[in-house]
Amino acid sequence: MYKLIDGKKLAQEIRAEVKQKVAEYSRNSGREIGLAVVLVGEDPASKVYVRNKIKACEEVGIKSFAYYLDKDTAQARVEELIRSLSVDNKIDGILVQLPLPPHLDEKKILEIIPDKKDVDGFSASNTGKLSKNEPCLVACTPNGIMKMFESENISLTGKNAVVIGRSNIVGKPMAMLLTNANATVTLCHSKTANLKEVCARADVLVAAIGKPKFVTADMVKEGAVVIDVGMDRDENGKLCGDVDFENVKEKCSYITPVPGGVGPMTIAMLMYNTYLSAARS
Repeated sequence: MYKLIDGKKLAQEIRAEVKQKVAEYSRNSGREIGLAVVLVGEDPASKVYVRNKIKACEEVGIKSFAYYLDKDTAQARVEELIRSLSVDNKIDGILVQLPLPPHLDEKKILEIIPDKKDVDGFSASNTGKLSKNEPCLVACTPNGIMKMFESENISLTGKNAVVIGRSNIVGKPMAMLLTNANATVTLCHSKTANLKEVCARADVLVAAIGKPKFVTADMVKEGAVVIDVGMDRDENGKLCGDVDFENVKEKCSYITPVPGGVGPMTIAMLMYNTYLSAARS
Protein backbone atom coordinates (compact mmCIF):
# COMPACT_ATOMS: atom_id res chain seq x y z
CA MET A 1 0.00 0.00 0.00
CA TYR A 2 1.47 3.33 -1.06
CA LYS A 3 1.64 6.46 1.07
CA LEU A 4 1.13 9.95 -0.36
CA ILE A 5 3.75 12.52 0.60
CA ASP A 6 1.62 15.58 1.29
CA GLY A 7 3.71 18.52 0.06
CA LYS A 8 0.97 21.03 0.78
CA LYS A 9 0.82 20.11 4.48
CA LEU A 10 4.61 19.99 4.84
CA ALA A 11 4.99 23.34 3.07
CA GLN A 12 2.54 24.92 5.52
CA GLU A 13 4.61 23.59 8.43
CA ILE A 14 7.81 25.00 6.92
CA ARG A 15 6.16 28.38 6.28
CA ALA A 16 4.95 28.50 9.89
CA GLU A 17 8.49 27.79 11.08
CA VAL A 18 9.94 30.45 8.74
CA LYS A 19 7.35 32.97 9.94
CA GLN A 20 8.53 32.41 13.52
CA LYS A 21 12.21 32.76 12.55
CA VAL A 22 11.54 35.90 10.49
CA ALA A 23 9.67 37.55 13.39
CA GLU A 24 12.51 36.66 15.76
CA TYR A 25 15.11 38.00 13.32
CA SER A 26 13.20 41.27 12.86
CA ARG A 27 12.82 41.72 16.63
CA ASN A 28 16.53 41.20 17.22
CA SER A 29 17.84 43.17 14.25
CA GLY A 30 15.24 45.94 14.10
CA ARG A 31 14.82 45.49 10.34
CA GLU A 32 12.58 43.62 7.92
CA ILE A 33 13.84 40.86 5.65
CA GLY A 34 13.39 41.86 1.98
CA LEU A 35 12.98 39.80 -1.20
CA ALA A 36 13.17 41.42 -4.65
CA VAL A 37 11.26 39.64 -7.43
CA VAL A 38 12.02 40.63 -11.03
CA LEU A 39 9.62 39.68 -13.83
CA VAL A 40 10.41 40.51 -17.46
CA GLY A 41 7.52 40.16 -19.89
CA GLU A 42 3.95 38.92 -19.72
CA ASP A 43 4.28 35.12 -19.51
CA PRO A 44 1.00 34.02 -17.82
CA ALA A 45 2.54 31.15 -15.83
CA SER A 46 5.37 33.39 -14.62
CA LYS A 47 2.87 36.03 -13.48
CA VAL A 48 1.04 33.41 -11.42
CA TYR A 49 4.31 32.20 -9.87
CA VAL A 50 5.33 35.75 -8.98
CA ARG A 51 1.93 36.45 -7.46
CA ASN A 52 2.20 33.28 -5.34
CA LYS A 53 5.70 34.21 -4.18
CA ILE A 54 4.59 37.71 -3.15
CA LYS A 55 1.62 36.19 -1.29
CA ALA A 56 3.95 33.77 0.51
CA CYS A 57 6.19 36.68 1.54
CA GLU A 58 3.21 38.46 3.11
CA GLU A 59 2.26 35.29 4.96
CA VAL A 60 5.68 34.78 6.59
CA GLY A 61 6.47 38.45 7.25
CA ILE A 62 9.05 39.02 4.50
CA LYS A 63 8.77 42.36 2.67
CA SER A 64 8.53 41.85 -1.09
CA PHE A 65 9.75 44.30 -3.72
CA ALA A 66 8.30 43.48 -7.15
CA TYR A 67 9.86 44.81 -10.36
CA TYR A 68 7.84 44.34 -13.57
CA LEU A 69 9.75 45.04 -16.76
CA ASP A 70 8.44 45.18 -20.32
CA LYS A 71 9.17 42.11 -22.49
CA ASP A 72 11.37 44.25 -24.77
CA THR A 73 13.55 45.54 -21.92
CA ALA A 74 17.21 45.66 -22.96
CA GLN A 75 19.88 43.45 -21.39
CA ALA A 76 21.70 46.50 -20.02
CA ARG A 77 18.57 47.71 -18.20
CA VAL A 78 17.96 44.34 -16.53
CA GLU A 79 21.63 44.12 -15.50
CA GLU A 80 21.50 47.68 -14.12
CA LEU A 81 18.47 46.76 -11.97
CA ILE A 82 20.12 43.60 -10.62
CA ARG A 83 23.29 45.52 -9.77
CA SER A 84 21.31 48.18 -7.88
CA LEU A 85 19.42 45.48 -5.92
CA SER A 86 22.73 43.74 -5.17
CA VAL A 87 23.97 46.74 -3.16
CA ASP A 88 20.58 47.65 -1.63
CA ASN A 89 20.66 46.93 2.11
CA LYS A 90 16.88 46.49 2.24
CA ILE A 91 17.17 43.47 -0.09
CA ASP A 92 18.32 40.11 1.30
CA GLY A 93 17.31 37.96 -1.67
CA ILE A 94 16.99 38.53 -5.42
CA LEU A 95 14.83 36.32 -7.59
CA VAL A 96 14.67 36.66 -11.37
CA GLN A 97 11.60 34.80 -12.63
CA LEU A 98 12.48 32.35 -15.40
CA PRO A 99 12.18 31.89 -18.30
CA LEU A 100 13.39 35.27 -19.54
CA PRO A 101 12.48 36.55 -23.03
CA PRO A 102 14.79 34.97 -25.65
CA HIS A 103 16.75 38.15 -26.43
CA LEU A 104 18.11 38.27 -22.87
CA ASP A 105 21.25 36.42 -21.72
CA GLU A 106 19.87 34.49 -18.74
CA LYS A 107 23.23 33.13 -17.59
CA LYS A 108 24.85 36.58 -17.56
CA ILE A 109 21.92 38.11 -15.62
CA LEU A 110 21.86 35.36 -12.98
CA GLU A 111 25.62 35.57 -12.44
CA ILE A 112 25.31 39.26 -11.43
CA ILE A 113 23.29 38.24 -8.35
CA PRO A 114 25.67 38.02 -5.35
CA ASP A 115 25.95 34.50 -3.88
CA LYS A 116 24.50 35.57 -0.54
CA LYS A 117 21.38 37.02 -2.27
CA ASP A 118 21.00 34.13 -4.72
CA VAL A 119 17.91 32.65 -3.02
CA ASP A 120 17.17 30.46 -6.05
CA GLY A 121 20.54 28.75 -5.54
CA PHE A 122 21.37 28.94 -9.26
CA SER A 123 24.75 30.73 -9.21
CA ALA A 124 27.94 28.94 -10.24
CA SER A 125 29.34 29.54 -6.75
CA ASN A 126 26.34 28.07 -4.91
CA THR A 127 26.12 25.05 -7.23
CA GLY A 128 29.89 24.58 -6.89
CA LYS A 129 29.60 24.57 -3.10
CA LEU A 130 26.70 22.11 -3.33
CA SER A 131 28.83 19.76 -5.42
CA LYS A 132 31.46 19.85 -2.64
CA ASN A 133 28.78 19.40 0.06
CA GLU A 134 29.59 22.77 1.60
CA PRO A 135 27.01 25.13 3.20
CA CYS A 136 25.24 27.18 0.52
CA LEU A 137 21.86 28.35 -0.73
CA VAL A 138 20.35 25.29 -2.43
CA ALA A 139 17.93 25.32 -5.38
CA CYS A 140 14.44 25.41 -3.89
CA THR A 141 12.72 22.47 -5.62
CA PRO A 142 15.43 19.84 -4.97
CA ASN A 143 15.87 21.14 -1.42
CA GLY A 144 12.11 20.83 -0.88
CA ILE A 145 12.26 17.22 -2.08
CA MET A 146 15.01 16.47 0.47
CA LYS A 147 12.70 17.88 3.17
CA MET A 148 10.00 15.49 1.94
CA PHE A 149 12.33 12.50 2.38
CA GLU A 150 13.23 13.81 5.83
CA SER A 151 9.59 14.25 6.85
CA GLU A 152 8.85 10.59 6.09
CA ASN A 153 12.14 9.30 7.58
CA ILE A 154 13.13 7.87 4.19
CA SER A 155 16.78 6.84 4.41
CA LEU A 156 18.76 7.45 1.23
CA THR A 157 22.00 5.80 2.32
CA GLY A 158 22.97 3.06 -0.10
CA LYS A 159 19.79 3.48 -2.15
CA ASN A 160 19.80 3.35 -5.93
CA ALA A 161 18.42 6.77 -6.95
CA VAL A 162 17.50 7.76 -10.50
CA VAL A 163 16.78 11.35 -11.58
CA ILE A 164 15.14 11.87 -14.99
CA GLY A 165 16.03 15.32 -16.33
CA ARG A 166 19.33 17.19 -16.16
CA SER A 167 18.18 20.81 -15.84
CA ASN A 168 20.25 23.24 -13.78
CA ILE A 169 17.10 24.08 -11.79
CA VAL A 170 16.09 20.58 -10.67
CA GLY A 171 17.91 17.59 -12.17
CA LYS A 172 21.57 18.42 -11.55
CA PRO A 173 21.21 19.87 -8.01
CA MET A 174 18.87 16.97 -7.14
CA ALA A 175 21.53 14.47 -8.20
CA MET A 176 24.13 16.29 -6.06
CA LEU A 177 21.86 16.38 -2.98
CA LEU A 178 21.11 12.67 -3.31
CA THR A 179 24.84 11.94 -3.69
CA ASN A 180 25.57 14.04 -0.60
CA ALA A 181 22.94 11.93 1.23
CA ASN A 182 24.91 8.76 0.34
CA ALA A 183 22.63 7.46 -2.41
CA THR A 184 24.10 5.96 -5.58
CA VAL A 185 22.79 8.26 -8.29
CA THR A 186 22.10 7.90 -12.01
CA LEU A 187 21.20 11.14 -13.82
CA CYS A 188 19.15 10.35 -16.93
CA HIS A 189 18.17 12.50 -19.91
CA SER A 190 16.91 12.34 -23.50
CA LYS A 191 20.08 10.57 -24.68
CA THR A 192 20.07 7.87 -21.97
CA ALA A 193 20.13 4.35 -23.41
CA ASN A 194 17.67 1.78 -21.97
CA LEU A 195 15.92 4.43 -19.85
CA LYS A 196 13.07 2.11 -18.90
CA GLU A 197 15.46 -0.52 -17.52
CA VAL A 198 17.52 2.08 -15.64
CA CYS A 199 14.38 3.51 -13.98
CA ALA A 200 13.02 0.05 -13.13
CA ARG A 201 16.08 -0.57 -10.90
CA ALA A 202 15.57 2.61 -8.87
CA ASP A 203 14.72 2.54 -5.16
CA VAL A 204 14.10 6.28 -5.46
CA LEU A 205 12.87 7.79 -8.74
CA VAL A 206 12.65 11.56 -9.33
CA ALA A 207 10.88 12.62 -12.54
CA ALA A 208 11.63 16.17 -13.71
CA ILE A 209 11.31 16.32 -17.50
CA GLY A 210 8.03 18.13 -18.23
CA LYS A 211 6.41 15.31 -20.21
CA PRO A 212 2.87 14.41 -19.11
CA LYS A 213 2.54 10.89 -17.63
CA PHE A 214 5.93 9.89 -19.07
CA VAL A 215 6.78 7.51 -16.22
CA THR A 216 4.64 4.40 -16.63
CA ALA A 217 4.15 1.41 -14.31
CA ASP A 218 6.69 -0.76 -16.17
CA MET A 219 9.40 1.83 -15.38
CA VAL A 220 8.85 1.60 -11.61
CA LYS A 221 10.30 -0.96 -9.23
CA GLU A 222 7.97 -2.55 -6.66
CA GLY A 223 8.20 -0.55 -3.41
CA ALA A 224 10.01 2.43 -4.96
CA VAL A 225 9.74 6.01 -3.71
CA VAL A 226 8.49 8.14 -6.63
CA ILE A 227 8.80 11.93 -6.66
CA ASP A 228 6.93 13.76 -9.42
CA VAL A 229 8.31 17.24 -10.16
CA GLY A 230 6.27 17.70 -13.35
CA MET A 231 3.48 20.23 -13.78
CA ASP A 232 1.83 19.35 -17.05
CA ARG A 233 -1.58 19.10 -18.76
CA ASP A 234 -2.95 15.80 -20.00
CA GLU A 235 -4.90 15.21 -23.23
CA ASN A 236 -8.05 16.57 -21.53
CA GLY A 237 -6.31 19.71 -20.29
CA LYS A 238 -6.29 18.42 -16.71
CA LEU A 239 -3.32 19.16 -14.47
CA CYS A 240 -0.98 16.18 -14.15
CA GLY A 241 2.67 15.35 -13.55
CA ASP A 242 5.46 13.49 -15.32
CA VAL A 243 4.25 10.27 -13.67
CA ASP A 244 1.20 8.25 -14.75
CA PHE A 245 -0.07 8.48 -11.17
CA GLU A 246 -3.11 6.20 -11.35
CA ASN A 247 -1.19 3.28 -12.87
CA VAL A 248 2.05 3.79 -10.94
CA LYS A 249 0.84 4.46 -7.38
CA GLU A 250 0.09 0.84 -6.41
CA LYS A 251 3.72 -0.17 -7.06
CA CYS A 252 5.12 2.55 -4.77
CA SER A 253 5.93 2.72 -1.09
CA TYR A 254 5.70 6.54 -1.31
CA ILE A 255 4.57 8.85 -4.10
CA THR A 256 3.93 12.59 -4.48
CA PRO A 257 0.67 13.84 -6.04
CA VAL A 258 0.23 16.59 -8.66
CA PRO A 259 -0.99 19.08 -7.60
CA GLY A 260 -0.21 19.21 -3.87
CA GLY A 261 3.16 17.48 -3.93
CA VAL A 262 6.47 19.09 -4.86
CA GLY A 263 4.95 22.40 -6.09
CA PRO A 264 4.09 23.96 -2.70
CA MET A 265 7.51 22.94 -1.34
CA THR A 266 9.35 25.11 -3.87
CA ILE A 267 7.87 28.38 -2.59
CA ALA A 268 8.22 27.28 1.06
CA MET A 269 11.95 26.67 0.50
CA LEU A 270 12.28 30.03 -1.27
CA MET A 271 10.97 31.67 1.92
CA TYR A 272 13.40 29.57 3.96
CA ASN A 273 16.34 30.56 1.70
CA THR A 274 15.42 34.25 1.98
CA TYR A 275 15.45 33.98 5.76
CA LEU A 276 18.82 32.14 5.63
CA SER A 277 20.26 34.81 3.37
CA ALA A 278 19.37 37.52 5.91
CA ALA A 279 20.45 35.48 8.94
CA ARG A 280 23.88 34.68 7.44
CA SER A 281 24.72 38.25 6.36
